Amino acid sequence: MSMPLVPGPARDGRRPLVVLLGASGFLGSAVAAELARRPVRLRLVARRPSPVPAGAVAEIEVRRRDLSLPGEVTEAVEDADAVVHLVAHTGGEKSWRAAGERSEHINVGLMRELAEALRPTGPADATRAPVVLFGSTLQAGMEQAHTPGTYAAQKLAAERVLHRADAEGAVRGVVLRLTTVIGRSPLTGSPGRGVIAVTAGRALAGDPITMWHDGSVERDLLDVRDAATAFTTALEHADQLRGKHWVVGTGRRHRLDRVFGTVAALAAEHTGRPPVPVVTVDPPGYAEVCDFRTPDSDPSAFRAVTGWRPRAEPADGIAAAIAAVAGAGDSPEPEGAGKRGGGTERR
Repeated sequence: MSMPLVPGPARDGRRPLVVLLGASGFLGSAVAAELARRPVRLRLVARRPSPVPAGAVAEIEVRRRDLSLPGEVTEAVEDADAVVHLVAHTGGEKSWRAAGERSEHINVGLMRELAEALRPTGPADATRAPVVLFGSTLQAGMEQAHTPGTYAAQKLAAERVLHRADAEGAVRGVVLRLTTVIGRSPLTGSPGRGVIAVTAGRALAGDPITMWHDGSVERDLLDVRDAATAFTTALEHADQLRGKHWVVGTGRRHRLDRVFGTVAALAAEHTGRPPVPVVTVDPPGYAEVCDFRTPDSDPSAFRAVTGWRPRAEPADGIAAAIAAVAGAGDSPEPEGAGKRGGGTERR
């Protein structure tokens, strides 16, 4: 018998209500596709329209909301048994990690509002507290995450807000620090706007793929479908995972020069032209330390608790992203120019 998606006593015998914040995004739509397979009530919340999976087992409600507006977070998570928080703001035109008031409000402020909205009005019962599953970034665990104003620092601050709420018994908080998420959403067909999608767009357009380093920097490439199953698995094991952060990735790292070489070769199969070159350029002034370091991406702790394992091969995810970009006809806009210089995805 499979485990219930949300552990703990059921409310009035009804299906548990799972609220997905950021349901229309690259990762959010993939998580929505997984949650739709489960016997839950599923509330999809996003600024943009959220597609509803065909043949869903879940009872699905769609709400278009701008969660940056006052009161919207409280309304979105009303009566929730579990919340999957995937909303993020990368901010800035030059750097996807640029600081700004809006980025701070979305990346940290929303977590504060969420924790307060779910806080019980009476004595806290930790066994019945709502589960909050937060999608964070692997960069939050690196030293430079403590530098004020960066995207990683904001994610780290949000993690701490959630951990405090968990310690107080207001929620059962779980943080997943994802490695570089790639591929194509099984629900929307989107390749996202991360490093693979953007370099694919350059290669398909015949432009060189640029790096800010010699290519020896490594990244762990996690298919978006595997990332989505990690979230449903984490919900099932929320009581064992609560109060901590967990690395989610394949555990295998790949040199970026070879990754970009693969992108160039696979893009050439679509264009019929020779592969574009992969070249090293001088880094811009807004480059950060994490662009030149290989973070630890060991998922063994998460795997030991949950049994979760990734299934997709990185080459398949790269090929899927390239096919999606080629099919769209337009190169995806980067979440900041750092994507063009060999930076990592935000997750």
